[in-house]
Amino acid sequence: MITIARRDPIATAAITALLGVGAIVWLMPPLIIPLLVTLALAVAATIAYARPVAAMALWLILVETTPEMWLSDLIGAHELIIALLKSAGLLIIALAALRTGPRADRFNPSYAFIVMFIDGAIHGLWPGLTPMASLRSLIGSAAPFAAGYLRLSAAMRTTIIRCTIIGPSVTVGFGIALAAPGIRPLYSTQLGAIRLAASSAPAFLGGFAMIAIFAGLIEYLRNGNSRHMLWIAVNYLILIATGARSPLAMAGFITLATLLITPSPFLTPARRFAILAFGSASLGIVLMAASALRIIRIVDLINLGDAASLSNRQLIWPFFEAAARHSPWIGWGVGAGKVVVSMKSHIGRLLGTNAAHNEYLRITVEGGVLGALLLFAMLTLWLWRGSAALPTAQRRIIRLVFLAFAVQSFTDNTLIATTSLVFFTWARAVFVNPDESPPPT
Repeated sequence: MITIARRDPIATAAITALLGVGAIVWLMPPLIIPLLVTLALAVAATIAYARPVAAMALWLILVETTPEMWLSDLIGAHELIIALLKSAGLLIIALAALRTGPRADRFNPSYAFIVMFIDGAIHGLWPGLTPMASLRSLIGSAAPFAAGYLRLSAAMRTTIIRCTIIGPSVTVGFGIALAAPGIRPLYSTQLGAIRLAASSAPAFLGGFAMIAIFAGLIEYLRNGNSRHMLWIAVNYLILIATGARSPLAMAGFITLATLLITPSPFLTPARRFAILAFGSASLGIVLMAASALRIIRIVDLINLGDAASLSNRQLIWPFFEAAARHSPWIGWGVGAGKVVVSMKSHIGRLLGTNAAHNEYLRITVEGGVLGALLLFAMLTLWLWRGSAALPTAQRRIIRLVFLAFAVQSFTDNTLIATTSLVFFTWARAVFVNPDESPPPT
């Protein structure tokens, strides 16, 4: 044992750690619990360093199951769980970067949040927003873009894309497992219509399914494998079952764009026509049977003439507009969007949320007009540089995906929700930068 330990630094460290743990248990028993937690984290970090691809896969699947929903139902600590999720992603990416060497991502949008944080600290923060809370929000806001600093191997790219595509189905399966013993209901109802939630929430699961459809479309354009068509269909079923209108509209827009204006040797005219005919026929059947399908939320809202409603989102927007008017140019600091409206206020209790559901308003409150312009400019440059080397079809669709993301941002929390962790990590796996090798075909 001693000979092996001398030759193997990992074995040496393991033996030393075990001896240290034994000594602490013997001398100071009250420290055993925090010590075991520390050791567990150290072991997890070691495994993540040794197997970065597997660690990334586990993290992405965990994010898509939305533990801030199902786990917080069991133990509470909603905000802490989100912070731990983002921190785990940052740690996995940092450890992977240690193996491959980090890359300088000059147009990474996280830089815009750093500038907004500094401006807020100089100008003064919104009342109720502490410097530490603003710093935590800075880290959380930058976390979705962390993969930009990682040199992606072919295996890492493939894993990220595959996990993005299968994630919603895994979430549904996990939701069924939670629902069977009565831990968490599989679906909720709204005005008599069913909304699939699984282990997540309908809006979040719908967002993940939308991203999975985007990923499936680009993968089909990349290699023409018919299994991607099957996954797209499965994710459409999940998306429709969630009743999430905006993600469904964005997914439909990108799918139509793929079929109508995207050149691809895998999409022959006959195949395009067949898919469009099938989609049109399915829509026609749904419309004709609308009265019998009101259990589906989208159909129910169409019957009620409420399909384009904002679900009371507009009620909270005046509070953010007023805050932005008081500091229009540089805003009130990163994180101000979380405290502009108190959850204890009338509007917070009425809506059950204090989120803006409009990223343009929230970013203007936090960084002012200058911060918002900087962030959107960085996002545009990040997209343009990362997609420039892609084949025409893939480049066109990923840019349209970001356009759809920009439209969705008018009515959803696209940058602060955990769906952003998957969206931007997946986008990074699609991008090909000048200092990287192209993705596998």
